[in-house]
Amino acid sequence: MTHKARILVVDDDKDVRDTIREYFEFCGFDVSVAGDGNGMRKVLANRAIEVILMDLNLPGEDGLALTRDVRASHPVGVIMLTAAGQTIDRIIGLEMGADDYVSKPFDPRELLARVKSVLRRLRERPMETVPASDSDKPEVVRMGACTLDLAAHRLYDATGADIPLTSMEFDLLRTFAKHPDRVLSREQLLELAHNRDSDVFDRSIDLRIARIRKKIEQDASKPQVLKTVRGAGYVFASGRKT
Repeated sequence: MTHKARILVVDDDKDVRDTIREYFEFCGFDVSVAGDGNGMRKVLANRAIEVILMDLNLPGEDGLALTRDVRASHPVGVIMLTAAGQTIDRIIGLEMGADDYVSKPFDPRELLARVKSVLRRLRERPMETVPASDSDKPEVVRMGACTLDLAAHRLYDATGADIPLTSMEFDLLRTFAKHPDRVLSREQLLELAHNRDSDVFDRSIDLRIARIRKKIEQDASKPQVLKTVRGAGYVFASGRKT
């Protein structure tokens, strides 16, 4: 890392906050901590945080509500800290935009690996460029009524409004955009989206596709843009004449 990565630990357990802070500072990170949603917002208002480690069981606003709030307003990675067995909460958290999760009690080395994985995906984006067109405009891909700007890493609706995306959602959309009208299996999506190192992505790819459909399809229950090919995978129906 060329600079200290800035992470924020949001957990009401002081021992957990101190443990994570001590370990990650030893590993060269810039660590901020907060015990609840109000503390989290104060930190975000004053510091450029890259990844938030979010406990689900918080006083007042819980981690699920805070994750949804953060994803709608801040371009950061979110890793949920969950108690063992909180399967439903993990699924809901992923639906709300978390990038990954780690169950408590956790090995700090595993948590470090997950943070580095999310950081890598976030930091790779600005370095990735697409060939400029003759008019020197960024490459864009129509996806139903929406537009995916590959250079700006943004998704826009029909009115031009920005639609929030997680890092994994953008990676998936970019993969479909680069392979239009081609059936991609889950295995191929994992390889092409460069997320093979993320177990949570592997287990929830169908969930993420479902969440993307809610953003780009007119009717997510009858997808016309990202279609399911039974027994094979998914295909981005670009509508281009071949």
